[in-house]
Amino acid sequence: MQARLVFLGRLEDLAGCADHDLAASAPLDWYDVLGWLGDHFVPELADTVAGDKVRVAVNGALLGDKHALVLADGDELAFLPPVSGG
Repeated sequence: MQARLVFLGRLEDLAGCADHDLAASAPLDWYDVLGWLGDHFVPELADTVAGDKVRVAVNGALLGDKHALVLADGDELAFLPPVSGG
C-alpha cells in the first residue's frame, strides 16, 4: 500500500518536508499512522498531530473524527494545523 502524507504550515517545519510517501503492507488506521509518524519523524510531530487542534483531510475531504481514519492505497492524508492570523 502506498499513500502520500502532506504537512502544512508549522507541521512542515516539524516534519522537515512538505510531503512524504508512506509504504505499508496493509491499510492503516489512525493509531497506525501515529505510530508510523513517531517511528519516521521526530516524536513531537506525532504528538502534535494527535492533538485536538490539528485537522486531517483524506483526498481533500476533512475528517470530522480522526479516529475513524482508514488510510488505503493511493490515499493522500493532509495534516492541517490551526489557522492563526490577524
